[in-house]
Amino acid sequence: MTDFIAALGLVLVFEGLLYGALPRLAKRMAADVIEMPEGVMRAIGLAVMAGGVFVVWLVRG
Repeated sequence: MTDFIAALGLVLVFEGLLYGALPRLAKRMAADVIEMPEGVMRAIGLAVMAGGVFVVWLVRG
């Protein structure tokens, strides 16, 4: 459970880093996401999830 909470904390760090250091980029990315087709968003989301699983597998495996 502590690993899960640590992972959530890291997500918050990276989200905060994006909004805190590069707010203009964050706004532009949000605007681009609205115009993106759902199929592309789904494919990107699945690819990012697979990449995350791979990273966890490398580190924990």
